[in-house]
Amino acid sequence: MQHRILIVDDDRSMCEMLEADLSRKGFSVCWKNSAEEGFRALGRADFDVVLTDVRMPGTGGIALCERVVANRPDVPVVVFTAFGSLDTAVAALRAGAYDFVTKPVDLDALAHRLNHAVRHRELLEKVKVLSRAVEESQRFGELLGTSAPMKRLYELLGRIADLDSSVLLTGESGTGKEVAARALHKRSHRSKGPFVAINCAAMPETLLESELFGHTSGAFTDAKTARKGLFVQADSGAIFLDEIVEMPLALQPKLLRALEERTVRPLGGDREVPFDVRVIAATNRDLEAAVEEGRFREDLFYRINVIQVEVPSLRARRGDVLLLAQHFVEEFAGITGKRVTAISETAAQRLLAYTWPGNVRELRNCIERAVALTRYDKLVIEDFPEKIRAHSTQPILLGGDDPSDLVPMEEVERRYILHVLDVTEGNKTAAATILGFDRKTLYRKLERYGIHKDPQKPSD
Repeated sequence: MQHRILIVDDDRSMCEMLEADLSRKGFSVCWKNSAEEGFRALGRADFDVVLTDVRMPGTGGIALCERVVANRPDVPVVVFTAFGSLDTAVAALRAGAYDFVTKPVDLDALAHRLNHAVRHRELLEKVKVLSRAVEESQRFGELLGTSAPMKRLYELLGRIADLDSSVLLTGESGTGKEVAARALHKRSHRSKGPFVAINCAAMPETLLESELFGHTSGAFTDAKTARKGLFVQADSGAIFLDEIVEMPLALQPKLLRALEERTVRPLGGDREVPFDVRVIAATNRDLEAAVEEGRFREDLFYRINVIQVEVPSLRARRGDVLLLAQHFVEEFAGITGKRVTAISETAAQRLLAYTWPGNVRELRNCIERAVALTRYDKLVIEDFPEKIRAHSTQPILLGGDDPSDLVPMEEVERRYILHVLDVTEGNKTAAATILGFDRKTLYRKLERYGIHKDPQKPSD
């Protein structure tokens, strides 16, 4: 493959001479007689090296070098300088030139320098490719992490991405279930279709039914025009039903029928409208327990729970905390324009020690706050909320000599349940087995202690 050289020199005879010699040495040469023409040529075609003279009418070679470095940093620039002009050579290197050659030109030496510049560019391209490969190995779509739980998640999502089977994403609040759903959709054969999301807990029953299935004009007060429901809007794509466990019981048979028949009947309508979507649902609660308690239909549970995927809590992937934190630092530094580049060692230790009951969402919010408040180029411990600065693990005291250290039996039970949930990484079925409870009893206790959503968060 011939390497492409762009020569910029106002001396036409010099350009023709260099073209003839370099072409014989295996280069493909294009030349222009001004910096402006050269820069336009670089915008129209790809070159491996730019070779420019310093002294030209109008824009000179140093200014051209600065412009190329600013706009095409992947293309090395080699500059001609007059023999013995050290100041010009220094100026060229400061402008970002890769190399310089002196006049009169030694053609063999020039070819050698150009080959070096080409190899430099090829090396940079290889580094970029490797960097992209490393980055891709750390993530699946917008999911980020290198821990074993995340690698298992990536592997499972990759295996099911192109299936049309319904998927139930489980995991605590803030773990990134919607992020996982979007990543799954983008890897699927439906990726060119829409991704439509709705939170089933965010609206009353009648409005939720209208949102999902649509309505005709005049179906209810204020329904002045007909509206397609989300199932029809998501046709050929995917629909994401977040917090599916919160769907009103009266609406669940209609959802089940829609999923079985692959048609919906808009409110006020008299005909069925077909749709073709992949259903991805999510819950941060134990859906099987909801079925046992009669709050969720068993037949609907089996319809949406074809493939269950658990998104791990941040406690279960502590090795990803600093990777995620650094990613968020770079994200919010870019948004705010602040020169924040890293996290101090002390702050990093506190981030690792904290239990993150709000998971990745809480970590992201904390980093956003810290970047906004910091006065330094590194985040320090003072930039974080008091709960992180002062965090310490609560002991489970079973005895002691100081009465002030002792706590009521109910508090001992609460702390021990939290400890078991932490050890089982939030797996309530496993926790119930260890504690000797059935799931209903465990859920009643979690409700009583106010920790049903964030099992690591102490009740107030």
